[in-house]
Amino acid sequence: MTGPDVSSELQNRLQAGETQALAEFFDLHRERLWRMANFRLSSKLRGRISPDDVLQQSYLEAAKRIEHCRNQSSPFVWIRMIVRQTLTDIHRRHLGAQKRDAGREVAINRPNYAHTTAASLAMQLVGDWTSPSQAAVRVEKLNIVQTAIENMDPIDREVLALRHFEELTNAEVAEELDIQPKAASIRYIRALGRLRDILSEAPGLVDGSANA
Repeated sequence: MTGPDVSSELQNRLQAGETQALAEFFDLHRERLWRMANFRLSSKLRGRISPDDVLQQSYLEAAKRIEHCRNQSSPFVWIRMIVRQTLTDIHRRHLGAQKRDAGREVAINRPNYAHTTAASLAMQLVGDWTSPSQAAVRVEKLNIVQTAIENMDPIDREVLALRHFEELTNAEVAEELDIQPKAASIRYIRALGRLRDILSEAPGLVDGSANA
């Protein structure tokens, strides 16, 4: 999926520190940022905090630090970083620092997500294949899928989340993870193959019986 077109004029205004340009840029990418916040937000906080709350706080943080956008080659990746940091702060504040598990995160020289990518991926996948009424089945399959995803290569796991669920472009993924675009593409194909294996190993997920 290709993100919204951004004129060089708008990008230049944003990189020059214009607050109105930030508002326009944020609004242009709001759907994509909302998808990110919704994907990464811990299920333990839903009902208390919404993705819209995350984006509102992220916008205020971006406005405070708009001068830092000047040297960024991709303003969108910079704003995603602020949304990610906002999510980390929200999770830490509401769930406690002990919820962080650096061993399950991708080290990309930026603050780790407080809520693991594996947990987010598992919730999305199991949510797609089970109904809310199947509580016991849902918990069992969630544990199976999350454990399997945690055993994936951390960067492959992150590439899968960014491409498949957050719908970033390959170039954006490469910049986000500081890897070459060709490497990002190869990792995505590999991660999709591993995901198919994971789903086939979780009884009922791929044959539709979980929804029976």
